[in-house]
Amino acid sequence: MTHTPEITRPPKDLIDALKEIGAATVAGTLGHMGFRSPHMVGPVAQNHGKSIVGPALTLQFLPQRPDLFNEGEYADPETQLHRHVLYHAQEGDVVVVDARGDMRSGVFGDMMSTYFKGRGGAGIVIDGCMRDRPNVEKLDLPLWLRGWTPNYHVQTSIYPNAVNVPIACGGVTVIPGDIIVADDDGVVVVPVAMAPKVIEEAKKHHDWEEFSREKLMQGAPLQRYYPLHDDARGEYEEWRKTRR
Repeated sequence: MTHTPEITRPPKDLIDALKEIGAATVAGTLGHMGFRSPHMVGPVAQNHGKSIVGPALTLQFLPQRPDLFNEGEYADPETQLHRHVLYHAQEGDVVVVDARGDMRSGVFGDMMSTYFKGRGGAGIVIDGCMRDRPNVEKLDLPLWLRGWTPNYHVQTSIYPNAVNVPIACGGVTVIPGDIIVADDDGVVVVPVAMAPKVIEEAKKHHDWEEFSREKLMQGAPLQRYYPLHDDARGEYEEWRKTRR
């Protein structure tokens, strides 16, 4: 029997608060806090207009090696670790896969994706590919991928090695249970310990940006309103009072 570790999920209030903030604002806020590159390079939105926030379940692939892997081992489906990451799925979870940027191996397909959605999964992020695009698209499951392939997951040169371990996805370290924020701008990783400060700072940023956007639409000077100049702070505070 294959056993894989469970994750520790972050408090729901952090998830709910981050749902009100876009990936770009979260990434910028993390950048100012010292996390310079929280954005995954490679996986891009496959169904535009979708956004998700949820804890990361992780799956790690490695290059195939004959003494560690052979196709015969996969005659027993329960040895296939890409299945086991899905067994952990709870409502709102995000599966994040280090598939090494491989463009030949379809990590999940129609049936696996259907199972994941049926368990309430929020979305899938893969530094690599999926397969069965026509049927997967019917699920309307939020996906961030490098692309699509007709090949199955171990057909070419990689194999699933571990579930719910630290991985690198799109050049970013992901710890199981990290909060994933993803929308049309891309995928951002939020360490749970940094989330409360990110929420606090991002809300401030969102408020003054909304004020500045109104002013800029009226043709007001960019120098005064973006970023918000100290001379305009009083005006902004008065605006906030009216918004309350």
